[in-house]
Amino acid sequence: MKYSGLNVRFPLRSRFLPQNNVSYVLQKIIKGQSIRPNPLYRSGTIYPKLNCSSINSSDNGVIQMQNFFEVNAKGDPFRLFSGEHLITISIIVVLCVLMFVFRKQLQEQRKKQILRFSLVFLLYGTYALSHLWLLFGKNTWSLKTHLPLHLSDLAVILAPLMLLTNSEKLFQFMYYAGLASSIQAILTPDLGQYTFPHIRYIGFFVLHGGVALACLFMLVSTTYRPNHRSIWVTVLIINLYAACVFFINKWLGSNYLYIMKKPGNDSPLDYLGPWPWYLLSMEFLMIVSFYLLYSPFWLKRKTELP
Repeated sequence: MKYSGLNVRFPLRSRFLPQNNVSYVLQKIIKGQSIRPNPLYRSGTIYPKLNCSSINSSDNGVIQMQNFFEVNAKGDPFRLFSGEHLITISIIVVLCVLMFVFRKQLQEQRKKQILRFSLVFLLYGTYALSHLWLLFGKNTWSLKTHLPLHLSDLAVILAPLMLLTNSEKLFQFMYYAGLASSIQAILTPDLGQYTFPHIRYIGFFVLHGGVALACLFMLVSTTYRPNHRSIWVTVLIINLYAACVFFINKWLGSNYLYIMKKPGNDSPLDYLGPWPWYLLSMEFLMIVSFYLLYSPFWLKRKTELP
């Protein structure tokens, strides 16, 4: 591995003052500070020679530690279906499959409660940290872009409430609106300049993957099942919600739900025509996605009929 401005030779023990350990060296590296050698250390052995003014990414993919939390991330922007994106999708899919594989274990009250509260903590904790990062990271938090008004962001707020209240009505809405919007967000994220391993990238997929896991958790740990009527109730609620968001967008000059214009990144909206016609296409695709989510239960009910 090649580091710009960093030449490391080991061992590290007892070479630096005042803390003679590896954690001290790593802290200095992250802070970009030089390391004071111990003049009393015996000579005759080659030990670390460190210049920690910078750690830059090289051509072979060395990670920039100091850029994990930067608001204006450097390097290549997010690319749809890149290697890291496909790996992230695969991890979420595996976790969802494991939810069904271990569904019998999740019937046990203790294990059910542990996973329930773990998901609540994961969703609310990650959501709070992501907004704190925006708020204190060069004051980039904005009413125009960071209110939880996108459907997938609203699902992040509602999913823990669904888990805590064990509400069947909320489950019916979240199974369609929450699961469909989270799948869409995972497949076509609007991440702009942020890619792995930036904290924005990780937080985004933890949140939307967590919503999908919360919906599936309710499915395997309760007797609740989505029904056909809830499809159209959910469509009605979303359309009323979109009408309210439209006026918020006009007031703030924002683009929540992408009903004012298309997002800047690659997305399915690029193939749905110009504004405002793509809004009708969005409506159609939303209904189709709801029916696709309902189809396994429809098929099961058909096969169970005498």
